[in-house]
Amino acid sequence: MALKEAPQQTAPPPRALPEATPPRRRKSFWQHVKDSRMLLLMCVPAILYFIAFNYGPLPGIWIAFTNFNYTDGIFGSPFVGLKNFEFLIKSGQLWVLTRNTILYNVAFIVLGNIFQIAIAIMFNEVRLRYFKKVTQGVMFLPYFISVVLIGVIAFNMLNYDTGALNTLIKETGGDPIKIYSMAGIWPIIIILVFLWQSTGYGSIVYFAAIMGIDKGLFEAAAIDGASAWQRIRYVILPSLKPTFIILLLFSLGGIMHGNFGLFWNLVGNNAALFQTTDIIETSVYRMVMSQNNFTTSTAVGLYQSLFGFAIVLLANWIVRKMNKDYALF
Repeated sequence: MALKEAPQQTAPPPRALPEATPPRRRKSFWQHVKDSRMLLLMCVPAILYFIAFNYGPLPGIWIAFTNFNYTDGIFGSPFVGLKNFEFLIKSGQLWVLTRNTILYNVAFIVLGNIFQIAIAIMFNEVRLRYFKKVTQGVMFLPYFISVVLIGVIAFNMLNYDTGALNTLIKETGGDPIKIYSMAGIWPIIIILVFLWQSTGYGSIVYFAAIMGIDKGLFEAAAIDGASAWQRIRYVILPSLKPTFIILLLFSLGGIMHGNFGLFWNLVGNNAALFQTTDIIETSVYRMVMSQNNFTTSTAVGLYQSLFGFAIVLLANWIVRKMNKDYALF
């Protein structure tokens, strides 16, 4: 039997080499500007705002190191070095202002976040949609009330002669209380008013973060028989950790900046309460408006900004050491 010849294998045709693509020309700066002109146009208002109110006033920092007078101007006034800061330190005023500003802001940050998280979790646990909407509306309302109106309400409740509280005390046979002379009780009043005004609105961020949690985690917890408290402890709270850290870092950036509107409208220019209620903003306002003291007020403002900047860097460094993903930069 004759052997069949093996079929001849033909070589595949050679592949055509891909044509070399010419190198892309890098766009110039003005081409990038032209391509992004609509986005840049939307940014113009914000850029103008920062130039006018943040970068434009920077040369005024020089006033903190001079004995400023109107005749010579900012750069012509006599240079005094750090004497303005030295006066603040020796007078003890700087320590009181720093202590009050930081302690109030620490209380606002800690208690504010605790109440905001608690309110957000409560909203999430409510199952009646109508009741949830009404409650949220009631909780958000104080945020939109002017601090001027809040100061008026507080005065009509707490003043010695005709306040609602003292009227009630006198009707029950007691002696009226001079609350506007009791410096020790005002930190509690200010913190309570702040929490009443800001907790409902601040809980929006945490409530939105809860809404973004993977529903599969809740389903798995339900299958495992987790109770409501266990679901909150092991699912919701760990998921809120990144949001809490980011908001904490943002809050620390303003830890040296007090809520001027709240403090001024609640306390005003009441010297009897300055020891426990005076913060940097209210002190600077009085220096400028009543004493025309631009040098000391500028020195306090510069100290405030540098101290706050250092706190932000320190807090971000600590967070970065713990977890890089949570750091701002």
